Amino acid sequence: MIPLSIHIKQGLAKLVLPFLFVVACLIMLLGQAQPKFIETLRLKVTDFLAPGYALIEEPFNIVYGFVNTIKDIQNISAENKALKEQNLQLRRWYHVAMGLVDENTLLKNQLHWIPDRALSFVTARVVADVSGVYHKAILVVLGEDHSVKPGQVALDGFGLVGRVTEVGERSARILLINDDSSRIPVRLSNSKAQAIMAGDNSLYPRLIFYPEDKHPIEGEKVVTDGQGDVLPAGIPIGYVHYLKPGQPVVVPYLPLDHLRIVRIFNYGKNEVIAPDAPGRVIPSTKKNRQGPVASPTLLGHDE
Repeated sequence: MIPLSIHIKQGLAKLVLPFLFVVACLIMLLGQAQPKFIETLRLKVTDFLAPGYALIEEPFNIVYGFVNTIKDIQNISAENKALKEQNLQLRRWYHVAMGLVDENTLLKNQLHWIPDRALSFVTARVVADVSGVYHKAILVVLGEDHSVKPGQVALDGFGLVGRVTEVGERSARILLINDDSSRIPVRLSNSKAQAIMAGDNSLYPRLIFYPEDKHPIEGEKVVTDGQGDVLPAGIPIGYVHYLKPGQPVVVPYLPLDHLRIVRIFNYGKNEVIAPDAPGRVIPSTKKNRQGPVASPTLLGHDE
């Protein structure tokens, strides 16, 4: 290598920041001129780096599991006592639940209940938190022959966590419900009120636009409302909590910063097509032998 003088090295060091600034500006202009190219390039880079993310995350998972094991050993006596009490309660509720299941099955058979179609889903492992200052998202690894598409719903073991926004050959990006651009119509279980759950890049999305006469109740469940064909109705999300008086938020059942495994569901299109309105008589195209064609009338009305 050619030796450089101190003055040249100092000059090159001063040019690094302007050079990076110019490169960033060029990338931004290219993104505005060719957005499809930039999106494709980003997905290709994400697919290439996804196995690396998984490899880097594995030692942290081992350390995380080891620390949790140490904590469990320290609290094993108290947890054992609590688990015994919970086991007794679960046995009681088990018999109650079995009775309700039998009663529910009997009532459905009497009503000729039509069950909902079974939903297909794909289980994926979270390999990276790709959140930034202005957005909240995670990266998951998929198989090569996956069926995941943008717009599908991502859930953890307890409730809604986000929606798929970008899909590559072996990975997908999921925008979380606490992202600043997330706006989801929800329904509150106890007050039966409708509201909008709005993300603000914090751990707990806010509740806004709820009725003035039906304020959210502390601890009540929050589920999707299904309005506007954004999400299917009835998906659990979390429960209401007041961080400050007059500022209700939604606490997800599983913290959004500790996601490990998610399930991506294919709900399909949430569309219901209504049948034609009854009561109309289709006019005849044939001429009446005894006179002109009769004009169409409403059922139940005589001319």
